[in-house]
Amino acid sequence: MLARVPTPDLKLTPLHARHAAAGARLVPFAGWEMPVQYQGVMEEHRAVRGDVGVFDVSHMGEIRTQGTQALEFLQHLTSNDVSRIQIGGAQYGLLCADDGGVLDDLFTYRLDEDVFLTVTNAGNHTADFERFTEVATDFEVELLDAGAFTSMLAVQGPNARALVERLADGSLPARMRSESINVAGVEVFVAGTGYTGEDGVELLMRNEDAVAVWDAVVAAGAMPCGLAARDTLRTEACFHLYGNDLDPSRNPIEAGLGWACKEETDFIGAEAVRQARASGTEEQLVAFKMLAAGIPRPGNPVVGGGTVSSGTFSPTLELGVGMAYLPTAMASIGTEFEIDVRGKQRPAVVCERPLYRKADPSV
Repeated sequence: MLARVPTPDLKLTPLHARHAAAGARLVPFAGWEMPVQYQGVMEEHRAVRGDVGVFDVSHMGEIRTQGTQALEFLQHLTSNDVSRIQIGGAQYGLLCADDGGVLDDLFTYRLDEDVFLTVTNAGNHTADFERFTEVATDFEVELLDAGAFTSMLAVQGPNARALVERLADGSLPARMRSESINVAGVEVFVAGTGYTGEDGVELLMRNEDAVAVWDAVVAAGAMPCGLAARDTLRTEACFHLYGNDLDPSRNPIEAGLGWACKEETDFIGAEAVRQARASGTEEQLVAFKMLAAGIPRPGNPVVGGGTVSSGTFSPTLELGVGMAYLPTAMASIGTEFEIDVRGKQRPAVVCERPLYRKADPSV
């Protein structure tokens, strides 16, 4: 068999050869050539819901911030209250423009008293680092673009933690906690975070160690999964996708992310967020299920106003689901509305978020 030739001008993760050898379908995504699926979306989705899957998410960016004013800097730059992150903790937050528009959504980890690591979305990483650099001129901080030498795997599913723990030298951190541990014989930064609605961990390591960790996780029983399953999983869990559910035209309040904004910290964009919280917004992001046949897709118009931002077929619920921006008057749970799906009006209903919630193991 001839070796597959990568698409010119696309960046490759250190695991690209592993994906190609496994027969993954590789596609352009945010400037990278990434696996969209291996065995199939349904199989990969169900592996994560029922057992354990592993995703190569090395296209994500990382920014390391350190210095005597690292906390003050991130407090000014990001929307959440960074002072509440303990050493070894993690926090979700937003990077906003002056007018409150969302430039990116981020995860920030506190490595030490004055050292933080922020994970950015792949397509926004260059702009994010430029934004960090611009704002940093007023603070005593040092920034490092760590994305160039960092790989990242997401091991997710009800059996994910047990699988990784068998490969680790110690216990794994709890959810929203993080620490460095030896996994598969190499030093790995392990975070109790994920993007699937299941339990699991995300593993960050040096690029040269990525193949060893990937091979060990797959050999231990994790199913390789692609971006398509990651999308169906996160949609069921109602996690935002930047570029679909978030963009500079959207305020965190209308996106349902007011909980991640602490205006009292006076972050960039705080005043616009404060005003939106006080006065309300014309539209709100809602979760929905289809009431009849039809698979919603991003960009589908809503009859009476609004737009589908994320939409897919849910392998778990076995029907069409998604999120949409609706006029506030239509955004109450239980409200029925219609979506134009390929020229046909299909009924849907506003639902409580998340659409899928993992089973309680104590039941």
